[in-house]
Amino acid sequence: MPTYTVHQPPPRQGEAASAPERFVFVRDGFHFWAFVLAPFWLLRYRLWLAFAIYLAVSILLGIGLLLIGAGSTVQFLAGTLVALLIGFEAATFRRAKLTRRGWKMLGFVIGEDTETAEQRFFAEWAKRADKVPATPSTAPEPRYAVPLRRGTPSPSDVIGLFPEPGSGR
Repeated sequence: MPTYTVHQPPPRQGEAASAPERFVFVRDGFHFWAFVLAPFWLLRYRLWLAFAIYLAVSILLGIGLLLIGAGSTVQFLAGTLVALLIGFEAATFRRAKLTRRGWKMLGFVIGEDTETAEQRFFAEWAKRADKVPATPSTAPEPRYAVPLRRGTPSPSDVIGLFPEPGSGR
């Protein structure tokens, strides 16, 4: 089953928190259309930086292969490898764009499709929201004292998980 990452946008002006309708679910895995139509897929999701890098790499790779006299088969394989890279890393490109824009990743959810993933995520999200206490607890922060060692360590003290060799279990 596909895994989705859930991203929350930064709140708009006047909003305390982002509206759940604006959350984005990005599917992990291979994206077929990003493989087949890489430049159009990158433009569709407005991945301008990835598109510019894709163009630069494609042009430089094409020129480099022409300069060394590579055959059409090698050029086709190089183009296919670049397209495979785009197909496998498409979700990473989208997540990187969202992170650069200040979106916060809330977690992962598994679903057969985006709709199922959304239903699972929001059902669990609603359960957790019900469990959160309305008033924050005002318990004092615990203070930790520095442990004191009384006396020197004895030879029978065990440090770690294994006793000394030759001793009984």
